[in-house]
Formats: sequence, C-alpha cells, structure tokens
Amino acid sequence: MNRKGAILLPVLISLVFVFLGLSAGAAYLYQREHAQNIILQSQIDDLNARQRLTEDKLDSAKKLAADVQLKLQEAKAQIDTLTTTLNQEKTSNTDLSNKLEQLNADLEQQKSSRQELENSLKLSQDEGKKVQEQLKTIIQQKTDLETKLKDLEASSNGVELGKVVVNNDFPVVDTTLKGKAKKAAEINDAKERANARVLNLKNNDQKELASSAKALNGKIMVVNKEFNFVVINLGSKDGVSLGDEFIVSRAGKAIGEIKIEKVHDAMSAAGFAPELNSVFKENDLITQKAK
Repeated sequence: MNRKGAILLPVLISLVFVFLGLSAGAAYLYQREHAQNIILQSQIDDLNARQRLTEDKLDSAKKLAADVQLKLQEAKAQIDTLTTTLNQEKTSNTDLSNKLEQLNADLEQQKSSRQELENSLKLSQDEGKKVQEQLKTIIQQKTDLETKLKDLEASSNGVELGKVVVNNDFPVVDTTLKGKAKKAAEINDAKERANARVLNLKNNDQKELASSAKALNGKIMVVNKEFNFVVINLGSKDGVSLGDEFIVSRAGKAIGEIKIEKVHDAMSAAGFAPELNSVFKENDLITQKAK
C-alpha cells in the first residue's frame, strides 16, 4: 500500500505541475488573445472613425460640388445677360452714332444755310443803304424840282405846267431771316422731343418685359451623375423653396421626380434617387408637384 502511495504521489505531483503549466499557458494565451482583441477593436474603431470622416468629407464634397455647379450656372447666366446687354448697348451706340452723324450733317447744313442767310442779309443791308442814299438823292431832286416849278409858275404868263410825279416805290428789304432761324430751331426741338419719346417707349417696353413673372414650369440645365443631383432654371425669385418636389417629364411622359436641396436666386439644385442616375437628361421638362 505504501508502495502504491509512493508511486501515485509523484504522478499526482506531475499532474499538478502539468495542470499548472497548462493553466499558465492558457492564461498567457488568454491574455495575449485579449490584448490582440483590444488592438483589433481599437483598429476597428479607428477604421469606423475614418469611414465616418470619409463619409462626412464625401457629403461635404457633394454639397460643395452642387454649390459650385450652381454658382457656375449663375455665372453663365450673368455672362449671357451681360452679353445681351452689351449687344443692346452696341446697337444703341450705333443708333446714337448714326443720329449724331445725322445731327452733325444737319448742323453743317444749318451752318451753311445760316451763312447764306447772313450773306443775303448783308447784301440786302448794302442794297438798303444804296436805296436809302438814292432815296435821299431823289427827295432832294424832288425838292429842287418843286422849287423850280414854283419859280416857273410865278414867272409864266398863265401857262399851266403839269405836275411832276416822282415814283416813291422802292424795294423793301427782306426781314424774314429771324423767322427762318426760329423755324429751324423749332424743327430741331421737335426732332429731339420725338427721339426722346421713342427712347422712352423702348425703355418702358423693356421694363414691362423684364417684370413679367415666370411660371413654375422649367427644365433641367445640368445633370450630375456622380453625386445624383440636377440643376434647374428655377430659383427663389420664382417661388421655389427647400423641399419642393418636381415631376420630370420627356415627350409628355413622366420619367421621375426630384426634390429641392439648395435654392439660389435664379436656379436650384435638386437630388434624385440613385436608380434614376442614367434616366434624366439636360432640357428635360419639370413641373412642380402640388403641396
């Protein structure tokens, strides 16, 4: 019996040591696995944080792209408006240049006419002076003749002499130059008033056309397939607001819907479902849905 106990005791001791060794190994492996799990969890959290950061950056990039697209369209619209205005200004300047040339020609003609009138007036004045001198001479001659007639009548023996008649009809100097100049000035004033009235009517017509309101029917100007949004030609001045929905149609058939996400003065950005990415095209018509 003692012999068996002596044999079992070393075996038990060996088993205890083996158990302790296995326990220590298991504890080491558990600690090692736990440490690796902590590291992996930290890496997973870091990856999740990076993924969220990337998604945030992607959303920011999408919004920035939409905003840049809208600003680009607004810039294009402003350029078109400025080009139209510039062409109108060029046309107006051409018309004004033509009118100015015509006015200069009229002015030169009036100067020439004035010079001719002044020359005629000078000639008339010279002729008037000559006529006045002739008149003085004739009056003096008439006085001398009347004196001689009286002397002859006094010295004649009843012989009656006929009366000498002197013609007092002399040319009259033309004094209508001021009237002609006044009439020319009145014609110029009438031309200027007529031109001002035509220009005023044109400006009023342009203002009336500019103030006419747009209907809430428009079209797609740009399709951004990368971020699933479109730019339309309607904005806040047309009554568009965030969250408004529009039906997109082509050839009289509805092909999808869009929802307003960003609004500017003359245009807006609207998002759409990813499955419609290849459906929408530029110049597709849009109609606002009833609220």
